[in-house]
Amino acid sequence: MADYFVHESSYIDDDVEIGKGTKIWHFCHIQKGARIGEGCSFGQNVNVSNNVRIGNGVKVQNNVSIYEGVELEDYVFCGPSMVFTNDLTPRAKYPKGTAGYKRTLVKEGASIGANATVVCGNTIGRYAMIAAGAVVTKDVPDYALMAGVPAKQIGWVDERGDRMDEGADMHGNR
Repeated sequence: MADYFVHESSYIDDDVEIGKGTKIWHFCHIQKGARIGEGCSFGQNVNVSNNVRIGNGVKVQNNVSIYEGVELEDYVFCGPSMVFTNDLTPRAKYPKGTAGYKRTLVKEGASIGANATVVCGNTIGRYAMIAAGAVVTKDVPDYALMAGVPAKQIGWVDERGDRMDEGADMHGNR
């Protein structure tokens, strides 16, 4: 018996690893070669593409596709309907395949808001916070608060996600 939960409406391909305590809800698809850590949660209609790596404690909300070339470290949060890409110049007629995908890394503890877009080839730093609807087009520093189209840094957040003020450290100590 598996030590994780998969709703009966979801599909799990062969050659997939799913960690203890992970929950995969309605209408999800986890594709071949995906590696998912412990204690993760995948909301309704999530797609995890081939060979994607996902750490422990990751939360992926409804309607998110994590495409090949994307890696999520531990405790990443992906808000509802946020978007990852993996090809900077896609063409239906001239697909590049795996060799043409650009790597995207979302580091430990980072959060990406609802309906945000992360353009491939970028790294989102540890505990960074991406605002809802933002479009990330370049690397994001650790603890940065990013908003807008294209996303620009508008401040700093601590590990809890609270806005930093003068006198606070990255762990939220004041």
